[in-house]
Amino acid sequence: MDLELSTDDLAFRDTVRAFLDANLTPDLREAGRRMTSVFCDKVHSLAWQKILHAEGWVAPSWPVEYGGPGWSEIQRHVFHAECARAGAPNLAPMGLRMVAPAIMAFGTPEQKARYLPRILSGEDYWCQGYSEPGSGSDLASLRMSAVADGDDYVLNGSKIWTTHAQWASHMFCLVRTSTEGKPQAGITFLLIEMDRPGIKVDPIITLAGEHEVNQVFFDDVRTPKADRLGAENQGWTVAKHLLEFERGGGYAAGLDAGLARLRDMAEAEDVLDDPHYRRRLAEAEIGALAIDITERRVLSALATGGKPGPASSILKVQGSEQLQRLDELGIDALGSYVAPHQPKAREAGSNETPVGPEHGLTTMARYLNNRAASIYGGSNEIQRDIIAKLVLGL
Repeated sequence: MDLELSTDDLAFRDTVRAFLDANLTPDLREAGRRMTSVFCDKVHSLAWQKILHAEGWVAPSWPVEYGGPGWSEIQRHVFHAECARAGAPNLAPMGLRMVAPAIMAFGTPEQKARYLPRILSGEDYWCQGYSEPGSGSDLASLRMSAVADGDDYVLNGSKIWTTHAQWASHMFCLVRTSTEGKPQAGITFLLIEMDRPGIKVDPIITLAGEHEVNQVFFDDVRTPKADRLGAENQGWTVAKHLLEFERGGGYAAGLDAGLARLRDMAEAEDVLDDPHYRRRLAEAEIGALAIDITERRVLSALATGGKPGPASSILKVQGSEQLQRLDELGIDALGSYVAPHQPKAREAGSNETPVGPEHGLTTMARYLNNRAASIYGGSNEIQRDIIAKLVLGL
């Protein structure tokens, strides 16, 4: 694709920059700067979503009929790049980028009318109920049961690594409704209200010391069959559609922002004189450019009504591993000062103890959080199998 922006695209970029300058408050910029994963805290994420929603810019990839702005693929790319450059906090992806496309593709008219406007406004806040203890990369082995009882399903089991379940109003969830035939054939996709009796959310504190993920328990939870997305026992088809959108994009802008942050860090820590470090940084820049071009191809497919397809698996592998390379470069740049609370040695003649580098507050937490990037959304080993089969024909 042509990487040069047209005159119209440059004018659009200027419009986006002016909007960001006018609407990104210091608090929102600080929230974006302190993010250590793809998720921002709910308060700041929803505050930014409210501003974007008022402008009609909250869902760049949504069709116009559901509230999208009608942008071209290049405009969407420009918008995400400028948001990352300006340090805007991320919007919660579970609703806008993941379950919404599935509802558009498989939902009834009533489900679309009920859920999509509330996802767009942020009134409903979603989490994802896929992984279980013992069922992660082998998701088809999931055991959480949904037994039909009149107009309801009765749910029993648990989900794990459930991001932001402590804040969510809804969960999109895979459950087992049949044990006959192939494991994939007995899975159903449900939309569940998180305030239903029998749901319990227990926190999981990560190695980074953060409460982002949880384990969610279901004890005889009743949920209406009307909140099933797609047909019973056809949830695997819905899930595969959703996973293409989970995997298929959103890396390039963050990588560019991460590279800018890394260059500043490397310069401040005086490591750019090391030729080995400069070579690794250059390799990271080349990798980010390749991901940028691949994402534009995906955006072109989406703009013409297509799906990300196997390119989503390519992006998942390359994007997640590139994130981890940047994290490793950040760790190497900071050296012994990477621990967030480790003070620098007291300066001679000073009455104060200077703290470590400001970027040390997030570097280690980001590194620890992103170790999971090559596992969630389908492990990279599985993605390489998909690429081998669907792209290389092996």
